[in-house]
Order: sequence, then C-alpha cells, then structure tokens
Amino acid sequence: MNAKTILEDKSTGVRSVGPDATVFEAVRLMDEYKVGALMVVDDDQLVGIISERDYTRKVVLKDRSSKTTPVSDIMARELVQIGPDASLEECMAVMGQNRVRHLPVTDEGKIIGVITSTDLLILSLSQKDHIIKQLEQYIAPGP
Repeated sequence: MNAKTILEDKSTGVRSVGPDATVFEAVRLMDEYKVGALMVVDDDQLVGIISERDYTRKVVLKDRSSKTTPVSDIMARELVQIGPDASLEECMAVMGQNRVRHLPVTDEGKIIGVITSTDLLILSLSQKDHIIKQLEQYIAPGP
C-alpha cells in the first residue's frame, strides 16, 4: 500500500487556506472541517502548514490578535512531505522521525492530499484485524 492508495481510500480533499488569510479565518476553517491543521497553499503550491498548536503557541501565548495576524506569520515553513509512491511504512517512519501529525503528499510540486497520524492508526488497526481473521481461519478446524 502506498500514499496514493491511502489517499484514495480517504476520499477527502485537501483542506487549505491562503497565506494572507487571518489566523482567525484559519481556525474557523479548522473547526468547520473538524481538522487540527490546514495546508497553506498559494498559487497551487504548498507553502506551509498551520495547526492548532501554531495558534496556541504563536498567537494565544504571545498575546497576539487572531483577527489581525496573517497565517503567513505563524505557519510552519519547513515542510516534511512525501510522494505518492511512498509506502505505508515510509509514511509512518517519516512522521515518527520528524514528529509530525500531518504529512502532505505532493506530486510534481502540487499537493494531492494529506495523510494524518489518525489515518495511519486506523489503517494499521484495520490491517491487524484482517491478519487476525486470516489466522483464525487458518487455525480453526474445518467442517
């Protein structure tokens, strides 16, 4: 299984915001979409990620206004990303090594989706359930 397959099973688009939007607008979108982060996209190019952590650490704790602070001021700019052919194991390794919860999948510079730590957890549990069922069928006495 690769990143592209994981995204196909997910069937949700990229949740994004522009770099000139206010942090307030970004947080409102996160709430609307029920997500913890948004990709920051400018002219179809991924330029950053803004997360709830960015909001709490760079706006709330610094006593800044979310209604006047642009996303570009607080977004993460150093991005960890993978290509569509990356395996499930590669996705997990990259997320673990870089301590990220949202992993953009890009193809020729364009973002095609985002894999989250929750996606990988659900997928891992599903695969384990499948293996357990196969083993139970293997060791169960036949009729």
